[in-house]
Amino acid sequence: MKISINANENNADRSDAPADDASAPFVDNGKITIGSQLAARLREAIVSGELPAGSKINLDRTREMFSVSLSPLREALARLIPDGLVEFEDNRGYRVSAVSLENLAEITSLREEMETYALRESIRVGTAEWEGNVMRALHRLNRAERDAARPKTFEIWEALHQEFHLTLISGCRKPLLINFCTMLLNLNDRYRRIFLEQTSGDRNVNHEHSEIAQGAVARDVDYACEKLRLHIARTGGNLLRHLSERSSF
Repeated sequence: MKISINANENNADRSDAPADDASAPFVDNGKITIGSQLAARLREAIVSGELPAGSKINLDRTREMFSVSLSPLREALARLIPDGLVEFEDNRGYRVSAVSLENLAEITSLREEMETYALRESIRVGTAEWEGNVMRALHRLNRAERDAARPKTFEIWEALHQEFHLTLISGCRKPLLINFCTMLLNLNDRYRRIFLEQTSGDRNVNHEHSEIAQGAVARDVDYACEKLRLHIARTGGNLLRHLSERSSF
């Protein structure tokens, strides 16, 4: 699935669609810099595969593509280096980080540990508002369609899927942990997009999400965390098997 970083058709009439508009011009409003906005668009272009893994990032072409100057582009790329999405080499410049089965296995293992710990903490200290946010995120996700004939539905579903996972851990009151889990989700989503190019997704995923969410709001720590761990492990294993069969991967 490839999406255009300068298009966001079909989002305007969906109340459950992500609010960001990839076609909107960059405006420095004093709160969100152009560099931050550009970093978000570049992140989506990399995660979606529009900027292919391992490819060199030509600064002049990218600057012209987004109609920005070189300074905010360098700022945006620098922001993506700690996220593991962009690499910089002396005398070679910027490059989209490569993908590999070893990298995917490490991401899956770290997600199992970090997300389940964050969920455990969220259940321990999360508020009633957190509980409501979890169930709303689950409802939005389970209502979303994934239709192979309409690639835009995959883009919307992926955004809502990440929102659900981040909402689950949002009550933990540990900003560094949330940031690390967000980075892992972004890295994992690169592999999910490759997987979704050739499949309509997993039929069991809605049921698994519901089990995790219901266990979380019921404050059943062991049940919810084990369901989340199994969910991450199973989907990670599916990705590894699928991608290992791709001769081009």
